[in-house]
Amino acid sequence: MERIWSEENKFSKWLEIELLVVEGWAKIGVFPSDIPERMRERASFNVKRIEELEELYKHDVIAFIKCVEESIGEELSPYLHYGLTSSDVIDTANALLLREALHQIKLKAEDLGGVLFEKALEFKYTLQVGRTHGVHAEPITFGLKFLGFYSELLRNIRRLELAEEEISYGKIRGAVGTYSMLDPRVEEYVCSSLGLKVEPVSTQVIPRDRYAFLSSVLALFGAFCERVALEIRHLQRTEVGEAYEPFYEGQRGSSAMPHKRNPVSCERICGLARFLRGFLSPSFENIALWHERDISHSSFERFSLPQTTSVLFYMINLLKRIVEDLEVHPEKMRENLNLTKGLIFSSEVLTKLLSKGVPRDKAYDLVQRVSKLSWKEGKEFKEALLSDPEVSSLLTHDDLEECFNLENLLNKVNIIFSRFKEMHLA
Repeated sequence: MERIWSEENKFSKWLEIELLVVEGWAKIGVFPSDIPERMRERASFNVKRIEELEELYKHDVIAFIKCVEESIGEELSPYLHYGLTSSDVIDTANALLLREALHQIKLKAEDLGGVLFEKALEFKYTLQVGRTHGVHAEPITFGLKFLGFYSELLRNIRRLELAEEEISYGKIRGAVGTYSMLDPRVEEYVCSSLGLKVEPVSTQVIPRDRYAFLSSVLALFGAFCERVALEIRHLQRTEVGEAYEPFYEGQRGSSAMPHKRNPVSCERICGLARFLRGFLSPSFENIALWHERDISHSSFERFSLPQTTSVLFYMINLLKRIVEDLEVHPEKMRENLNLTKGLIFSSEVLTKLLSKGVPRDKAYDLVQRVSKLSWKEGKEFKEALLSDPEVSSLLTHDDLEECFNLENLLNKVNIIFSRFKEMHLA
């Protein structure tokens, strides 16, 4: 990412666009046919020199053009930047830079996907209590949790692809988008050579709804990273202790308390997700510029485009390391699964009563009454049910054994995994 957003890479893109414009003019017979080759042989830039010139001109594109003119000489300088406005170069180059950045993010996301799916398979049958509102609900498996993460990741990768398509547009059409000093054929040549599509209708700039869409996709991907990290943070709590982010040799958790092992990497991801969301509002505000363009968007984009893509790349890479080296405690999951002494099977008992024809309200009240008694007295839920005369009159011992049979859950987990593979991995 550092290389992609370096000044060297940015100015290389600018120079390539300028040279392709020269080629485009030559192809339609406006420039002599030998000009493009001579221009390519001589044209170069120096980042330090551009910075010096920008101090003088207070305009980055003018500084860049002046620097390149120094390399090609006065004879060729009239052909450089012919008919262009600064945004022709900047916006078209941004598409190339963003495409490179999104490609790297996608590669890193695919690596993360491989790790998430491995964990899903490894812990496919590792039983764990499911939680809603932070309270024990019904049993799940740890692998199913990771399969859900992987499924969400695949959606985010598809959104990245949509965002890449959304920003892969260039424009070479002058100060207000009317080709006043240009020819549409030059634009078509430049964009085609760069693998970009021509912006259908532009002002001086490519419409900023494209960047707002990108910002939304990046923030959404960041929210996914946050979701996984937040789950690990919860599972690492002392009272839960089911999974821990990696804690490496020599690492310290607290300056005051040597025993501390804090989920600092996951917390970092959660903080950076907020950072990404912070870019959404200004990205949307940049859509509405004055008339054919003002420059209020520019200062923000110089910071936001490199920062958001680089931060998300970092988050994905960090999350991959966390998941890869995740410390999992299945025995603690089993212990927590039994914490409520079987109350997590209340819905199975309720459903079994309904299958016997018991009215819903009566069945619900009955199960709730026994549940409260079980919790209050610290008694196993199954025993409380078996010793309740009203329940015994409605359900047999075998009926209740079936309600507390975890194999039923595991069979359905198999169905979920199989269906997922059919839908996504065919």
